[in-house]
Amino acid sequence: MPRLRPHTVIVAAVVLSLALASCTATDRPTPVPTPKPSSTPTGDGVLRIGTIFPTTGAQSYLGPGQAAGVEAAVREINQAGGVLGKPVEVFHRDSGDATTDTIEKSFADLQTKSIDVLIGPSSSVLEERLLPKVVAASIPLISPAATSVRLSGLNQAGYLFRTIPSAALQGSALGATIGGGKAKVALVYLDDDTGKAILGTLTASLKKSGGKLVTAQKYAADAKDFAPVIDAVKKAAPDAVVFVSPFGAMEQNTAIITQLSAAGLGGAKLWLTSDNMADYSQALPAGTLTGVNGILEGAEPDAAFTAKVKAADPAVSNVLYSAEAYDATVLAALAATVAHDDGGRSLANRLRDVSTGGIKCTSFGECLDVLKTQSDIDYDGVSGPIGFDANGDPSPAHYGIYRYDAGNRFARVGSAIGG
Repeated sequence: MPRLRPHTVIVAAVVLSLALASCTATDRPTPVPTPKPSSTPTGDGVLRIGTIFPTTGAQSYLGPGQAAGVEAAVREINQAGGVLGKPVEVFHRDSGDATTDTIEKSFADLQTKSIDVLIGPSSSVLEERLLPKVVAASIPLISPAATSVRLSGLNQAGYLFRTIPSAALQGSALGATIGGGKAKVALVYLDDDTGKAILGTLTASLKKSGGKLVTAQKYAADAKDFAPVIDAVKKAAPDAVVFVSPFGAMEQNTAIITQLSAAGLGGAKLWLTSDNMADYSQALPAGTLTGVNGILEGAEPDAAFTAKVKAADPAVSNVLYSAEAYDATVLAALAATVAHDDGGRSLANRLRDVSTGGIKCTSFGECLDVLKTQSDIDYDGVSGPIGFDANGDPSPAHYGIYRYDAGNRFARVGSAIGG
């Protein structure tokens, strides 16, 4: 990706933090039935892809880049001959945000187009809201941006997929990144689903990498006094401190960050996680976060891929999650190709197959070449190896490593793998 100008980095930081606030959810999941395999073709011979990205509402800046990622993939697929000998068709609709019923109306409209697969939405709240409807319609749902840990708990390996990792795997990536050399790590976390999940993955990853979790301090959503937490962390004398909290709890976040810094646990020792990585330039005094680290889900598209996205839509200014949307599209096309059927049930049954365990290939055209002589492929995409697991989550998971400057704004400095 081209180097960003300073003001571009500032905007990107705000966009990234807002995106993460909208990509998670807090309600308990509602289980829905898994699909049953079918060998009878259920499609009509034309693969139709629906997208449901935000073009209105608080997340509207995320929609164009993801839609362009899908368009870029469809162009390449059709240039390679399409799927089942016919061009792929794509229909774009607005998801709106969680305050409206736009997503339900858009999905109803997409059903009139006889779509076979749905790519989106960007929000975990909306993904969970839409899930029962797509299952009832036998249409697989692939999100490039929904990171809620609870989506894995729905156990919809048959119809629910995502090309962005669950927030839980941050712990795995962090343990591998900071846990080597017998590093002592402390965890401060909100006592919620995400915090508990990261506690588990971080503990396991540290054990594997040779590090050690010396203390894990949780706090409640209504907590106001963090002195006991800070004192316990300081007493443990960690080499690094991981802080897990939601973006919406900004008052708590700034209080904990300030107190950790005052206790000598800030700077390069402190690691923020995806939901609390934010532009703190207005919320904290200058220099508070100098050298603080952060981790964020998602691959960094290279210049060549960014050019493809721009070619699909020259107006796109934000390519966040574009690579994940592109890969979701290619995987759907490969699933239909391998199944010899474009129907949703067949796609759902084959999506995991084409993402793992076979001969590696890195584009739709290359995978078609492999299928001329082999029956099993493993697509590794622009966002990296995907390998859907039993929950429809990608494994391994790809993350960016970020660092804050004296203005309390962050920029990407590296990458990490989790899972």
